[in-house]
Amino acid sequence: MVIAIDGPAGAGKSTVARGVAGALGFTYLDSGAMYRGVALKTLREDADPANADAATDIARNVDLRLVGSGLLLDGEDVSAAIRTPDVTRAASVVSAHPGVRKAMVERQRAMIDSADYVAEGRDIGTVVSPDSPLKVFLVASDSERARRRAMQTGEDEAEVLAAQRERDRRDREREHGALRAADDAVEVDTTGLAVDDVVGRVVELARERGIGAR
Repeated sequence: MVIAIDGPAGAGKSTVARGVAGALGFTYLDSGAMYRGVALKTLREDADPANADAATDIARNVDLRLVGSGLLLDGEDVSAAIRTPDVTRAASVVSAHPGVRKAMVERQRAMIDSADYVAEGRDIGTVVSPDSPLKVFLVASDSERARRRAMQTGEDEAEVLAAQRERDRRDREREHGALRAADDAVEVDTTGLAVDDVVGRVVELARERGIGAR
């Protein structure tokens, strides 16, 4: 079973999902890291991220393994490498290809079928696991999201904000796996909230649905 946590970049999905997984004794699934892994492999092979056929072929055949909060790519720990600005931009491009999304969704569903997960991404509750018993959609103000990302990467906040708006547009307008809240998702605005408060809110929602050990 899976608790689905979706939302745009910088809304706090990763931190909150890890906290909720720890509180409930579930496994954390970072779907975004998988797309970043495909993007990194694409760049390393000097392929064009905008080339759907090349990116899809890589997505179907690449060796990706989530280990804790990290990612192994062909057996190499690339947890830090997939967080660079270049990979972030490439991930936004490759993740728009239907073939790439199909390959990653198939892998994510196989993982979810094998254990209890808190999965975060952009289409967990709408595409990957529409039957999830708890779907949460995290949001935050544009300025708050940009500030958080700039603190993580060291980039200029204004540049992050501009890139973020373009990424949001691409995520919302893509044909497959577009960023949107599921009809039955609970929206949580994380602007100005401490991480523990958001984690507590999601855990409370899970408890109300009888999810997780008490």
